[in-house]
Amino acid sequence: MTAKVLIADDNQQNCELLEAYLANEDCDILFASDGREALDVAQRDLPDVILLDIMMPKLSGYEVCQMLRQDPATASIPILMITALDEQGDIDKAVDAGCDDFLTKPINSTEIGIRVRSMMSVKSIEPDHVRLLDYIDAVESDAELVRS
Repeated sequence: MTAKVLIADDNQQNCELLEAYLANEDCDILFASDGREALDVAQRDLPDVILLDIMMPKLSGYEVCQMLRQDPATASIPILMITALDEQGDIDKAVDAGCDDFLTKPINSTEIGIRVRSMMSVKSIEPDHVRLLDYIDAVESDAELVRS
């Protein structure tokens, strides 16, 4: 199954570069050029992975990440924040916003491919995880009935 990857960056060159880096991955690329559009595309298309720039117009990457984490439909989508900011405080703020991973520019083509593949793998097992949790809940409910 082909994964959907959302690239959210207001710099067209960065989008094209990331798209080129992901050319060998089994994914369809979606684009957003500002924070509001990133939020809209993510909520509409439910991508498997989001590559999110921090410094964007309308809504920052931090704000987008927080909003996606608050929405049950998008809360579990893996988010990789990408930025030129590299201070520890910037990384802490990204983690606090709910991102799963963080890369600083300039981006290494091999590294971005590895991280996106890893995130797609994690996302692909989510349905099995949900089914397992549902099964555990059912078994616990049955056990409660037996004990009653």
